[in-house]
Amino acid sequence: MDNALDIYHNQLYQEVLAHSEATGSFAEDSFFDVVTEYLITAGEIETADRAPYLGVRGVRVDGYAGDPREAVGVLTLIIVDFRQAERPETLTATDLRAINNRARNFILRSLDPTFRDGLEQAQPAFDLAEMIATTWAVVNKVRIIVITNRVLSSRVDSVPAGEIDGVPITHNVWDLGRLHRYVVAGGEREELELDLVNDLPAPLPALRAAVKGADYDGYLVVIPGAQLAAIYDRWGTRLLEQNVRVFLQSRGSVNRGIKTTLESAPQMFFAYNNGISATAEAVELDSDGTTARLTKIRNLQIVNGGQTTASIHAAFVNNVDLSDVFVQMKLSIVDSNNAADVVPKISEYANSQNRVSQADFFSNHPFHVRIEQFSRRVYAPSLDGSLKQSKWFYERARGQYLDARSGLTAKKRKEFDLEYPREQLFGKTDLAKYSMAWAEQPHVVSRGAQRNFAAFAADVSKKWEDSPDYFSESYYRASIAKAIVWKNLELLIPKQDWYEGGYRANIVAYAIAKLAFDLRRLGRAFDFEAVWRDQALPSIVRDGLVKAGRAVLTILQRPEGNRANVTEWAKHEDCWRAVSKVHVDWHPDLRKATIEGREASARARDGAQDQRILNGIAAQTTVVTAGRTFWQDVLRWGRERRHVTPKEVGILNVCGALPIKIPTEAQSLVALETYGRLRALGLPVELPDDSR
Repeated sequence: MDNALDIYHNQLYQEVLAHSEATGSFAEDSFFDVVTEYLITAGEIETADRAPYLGVRGVRVDGYAGDPREAVGVLTLIIVDFRQAERPETLTATDLRAINNRARNFILRSLDPTFRDGLEQAQPAFDLAEMIATTWAVVNKVRIIVITNRVLSSRVDSVPAGEIDGVPITHNVWDLGRLHRYVVAGGEREELELDLVNDLPAPLPALRAAVKGADYDGYLVVIPGAQLAAIYDRWGTRLLEQNVRVFLQSRGSVNRGIKTTLESAPQMFFAYNNGISATAEAVELDSDGTTARLTKIRNLQIVNGGQTTASIHAAFVNNVDLSDVFVQMKLSIVDSNNAADVVPKISEYANSQNRVSQADFFSNHPFHVRIEQFSRRVYAPSLDGSLKQSKWFYERARGQYLDARSGLTAKKRKEFDLEYPREQLFGKTDLAKYSMAWAEQPHVVSRGAQRNFAAFAADVSKKWEDSPDYFSESYYRASIAKAIVWKNLELLIPKQDWYEGGYRANIVAYAIAKLAFDLRRLGRAFDFEAVWRDQALPSIVRDGLVKAGRAVLTILQRPEGNRANVTEWAKHEDCWRAVSKVHVDWHPDLRKATIEGREASARARDGAQDQRILNGIAAQTTVVTAGRTFWQDVLRWGRERRHVTPKEVGILNVCGALPIKIPTEAQSLVALETYGRLRALGLPVELPDDSR
């Protein structure tokens, strides 16, 4: 077995165990959560809902990827094959066949009313079976995705595997090797190869653009609409560059104007539509004697024209005649060594003159850089009053945490783990769900990581454009407090006697949103600074959120209208309206964990003001203007309470020796960051007005 796979097997196992400990989940549940997040990032699926069922006679399912009515008729089931072994095991073709048959059998059973009647209605598997039965008439394709930490001897990717009632089935396996390849590639995309000779309709005539001295090759291609639809039907959103996927999820995949042209004037589509821009790492060509033809394309990524592609595919699914539809494609070939630098620029420039703007380039947004910077330098208050403090680790890019640990010696790794405990790791989609729950958008959170992130990205991008200083260290501390609330409640819910399993993430999001809603009605706001200082959740809040969780579950289990599925009901604003009206008997002392709404606004303003001074020259000017006495007072207070590190003591001593010693810009930044942290811990000294 490949040594690199052995190492990755252990890394993945440790990631699963850390998730299990942090969330109180079983290892198999955590494996589902960890790996499906990779699949969502890779564009394999848009959402993942846990719905485990293990029955007799070869029937099993572990989850699904949304309602087929919202996925152009595609039903996607997910099966877990997780082994707690020291070394990677092999997944044989016989094993795989048996696993796939279990999912197939679950579909067949779900179409049987007797089977559905025998399921426990409080379990997510019942909802899944009901959804399959009620939507089967519109299902035009079934995808079975197997996620496993075993190693498959041969690659299986979107392979046809029979049918049910005339509905075709494809099998897709994400084994340890495939996961490893994806992670090694940086978690931006997963390998795919288009074979235009054997798998897809026909080679594509291409006109080469001679580009002298460039790091890429260029081709102009005209692709038949039916062929583009067939390619998208097989590969789905994995064809779309990540920022384009975010755009589609925030704006909708089907464009009404494109749809009208496809249906009423298909012969005019080439003239009316701007076409698509795409990149690839390599192509293979042949010639018919006069024209070069593309026969294979490796790692095709559509960087502009995702909505065009998705709209053509939707028409294809709805049996619209695409024989007269043709699409122009500009294809840039960028090798893997340059892809990380060049492809994002192609994407940005290709979209610079249309609506694909802030939210679409959110993965490269400076907001993420700032949060990452805060997480690398802002220490959380210690829990026991000791000088040993830790930080929260923000993953701006997936896998940063493991990368940071992997090259360290055993001693350095231990130090790293003390500085950045695994339970204090969070990523972009985590931050999005924490924030959107407090923004009273639990129904959006319930729509899945990617859709929620798209909404969060659009909101943050607008705020950043208006006032980037809003995202200050105060904002960061509040974000960590939100993480603490979420993680605490996530652990508490499964311990309640009223909890029967399933829907935990929905319950957590709705309970938090309900607290935010009720506080806002009272003109109050949650005291995030208090939670940050304590790095813990007050018992009065904890108990209240558990009560809210029970009330939420009651609403979730009573879907209104034609929504029989709890998970799908939770995604609708009507569900949130129902929860917002429910009475929760909050603790009488809850006010102690809150502040006046006016004070919350003032804190945000102060945080923005502080952010404006947190840069080189301005920071140095602020430090010098504050004067030696001010910094001596800051140092004295911090030392007495053992809240400052030796490095901070040294820098504050320099500041306290003004004007004999002048701190550098870098030292000034540290001094101001230390001051901000100490203020959050109760420092009574304020910066003089003339230094702000």
